[in-house]
Amino acid sequence: MALRLLTYPEQVANYLRSEIFKGRWTMELPGADRLGVELNVNHTTIGAAIQILESEGLLLNQGVGRKRQIVLPENFDPPLLRVGLFLYERIEDKVDYIVDLKNKLLGAGHSIAVPQRGLRDLNMDLNRISKMVKNAKADAWVVQAGSREVLEWFSQQATPALALAGRRRGIQIAGTGPNKVPAMQTAVRRLVQLGHKRIVMIAREERRKPHPGMVETSFLNELKSLGIPAGSYNLPDWNESVDGFYNCMNSLFHHTPPTALIIDDLPLFLAVERHLSRLGYIAPSDVSLICLDPSPAFKWFRPTVTHISWDSDPMVNRILKWADNVARGKIDRRQSFTKADFIEAGTIGPAAK
Repeated sequence: MALRLLTYPEQVANYLRSEIFKGRWTMELPGADRLGVELNVNHTTIGAAIQILESEGLLLNQGVGRKRQIVLPENFDPPLLRVGLFLYERIEDKVDYIVDLKNKLLGAGHSIAVPQRGLRDLNMDLNRISKMVKNAKADAWVVQAGSREVLEWFSQQATPALALAGRRRGIQIAGTGPNKVPAMQTAVRRLVQLGHKRIVMIAREERRKPHPGMVETSFLNELKSLGIPAGSYNLPDWNESVDGFYNCMNSLFHHTPPTALIIDDLPLFLAVERHLSRLGYIAPSDVSLICLDPSPAFKWFRPTVTHISWDSDPMVNRILKWADNVARGKIDRRQSFTKADFIEAGTIGPAAK
C-alpha cells in the first residue's frame, strides 16, 4: 500500500470526472468561474484540472470564452452503482490502493461517494455514521477497517456492504483484507528467538473491544505457546486519544519497560518512535519495533522498518467483483483473505540486557 499525495488540480479533476460520469453535467461543463466558486478553489487550479480532463479526451476546448464540451467515452453507460466508500481515516483517500480502487470502480461505470470524515474521525459512533450514510444515498458501501459494532450495523442494513479489513469474521457481510495471523505468529516467534520476553502490542481500541480481534488473540496465544505468560501487560488497554496514548506509553516504560513493541499502524508507529526517542530509547539496540502495516515511507527510514506486508491487488479485484454482483442483483457475502508476510528488517534485534 503506497501513499501518493495528489496535487490540488488532480483532486479537482477527480471530482469533476466523477460528477461527469454520474451525469450531473451532460453537454457542457460549467465555466471556470462558476466551478471555482462552487469548489472554493482558485482559477489556476480549476484551469489545471480542466487541462487534465482535456488531455484524457473527456473535455473538448471549443475556443476562448466558450464552455468545454463533454465527450463521454465510446459505449459509455450510465453509472451502475453509487458506491459509498467509508474510509477509516480521511487521509486513507490518498493511499495508492484506494486511488486504484476508485479509478477501477469509475472505469467499470460506477460512481463514488466518500464521506468527508472517516470512521475513526467519527470515533466509530453509530449515530454519526448513520447520518453520513443517510446523506450519501449510496447503493452499496465499502467500509474500511470498521469495528465489530460498526460492521454488524452495516450487515443489518438493506443497502449491501463489504468490509475492507476490520473486525469482519463471523459477521454476515461481504469482506476482503489481509490475513495477518500467520505473519503475526512468525513475528512473535522471531522476537522470542532473539531473547525477548517482554513483548507488548499497541493496538487501536476497535481491535481490543469488545474483546481482542483475531490478530490480537493470536499474539497472546503465541506468547503462551512459547512459555511466556500473557495478559493485560502485553495488550494494554488505553483511551483512544493523544493523552491516552502517552499515558499508556509512560506507564509501560516506567517500571518494566518492554524490550519489543508490535504497533498497529503507521500513525501509531511514528508516535511510538518519536516518544521513545524522547525517552532515550533507540531501535533496535534498546527496543525492537514491528509495524503491522506496510508503507512506502519505510524506504526512507534508517534502520529500515520490520513490518507485515501484503499484495492489495486481490482485495481491489474482490471489491470490483462484489460491486458487479450487487449491480446485477446477486447476493454476495463471501469473505476472502489475502496472504500477509512478515518482513524482517532493521528495527528488531536481540533483547537488551
